[in-house]
Amino acid sequence: MAAFTGSLISMQSRPGMAASRISGLKPVSLSNQGRNTLSFGLRSVPARRLRVSCAQAKPETIDKVCEIVKKQLALSDEISVTGESKFSTLGADSLDTVEIVMGLEEAFGISVEEESAQSIATVQDAADLIEKLVEKKD
Repeated sequence: MAAFTGSLISMQSRPGMAASRISGLKPVSLSNQGRNTLSFGLRSVPARRLRVSCAQAKPETIDKVCEIVKKQLALSDEISVTGESKFSTLGADSLDTVEIVMGLEEAFGISVEEESAQSIATVQDAADLIEKLVEKKD
């Protein structure tokens, strides 16, 4: 279960952001004021169902990471792997995670430092880190 800390979250587009990434978004403020729901104008949503993502990874990066994870863990086609998939939920132990990171390094031509590798828990975490490392490399 995700925890909601703080009493106010504000989201606004930043100058210079690619228009395609912020298309259709409007500035919004969320406040829980000590309650278990957040208000979005006319609609309230239980705070435990709110997911805030600052994902930077491109969909094609996430897809490639999903493929590598499925291959490394020998998962059947019936098992769905998405950006939100946790390695531990998919049955990966620490050795499997190391092998996944090695596969990602090879596939993307990057090097992941040990402390960064330890922070990877989901496919999205891995994809975001890859995007950052590829950008830094170029």
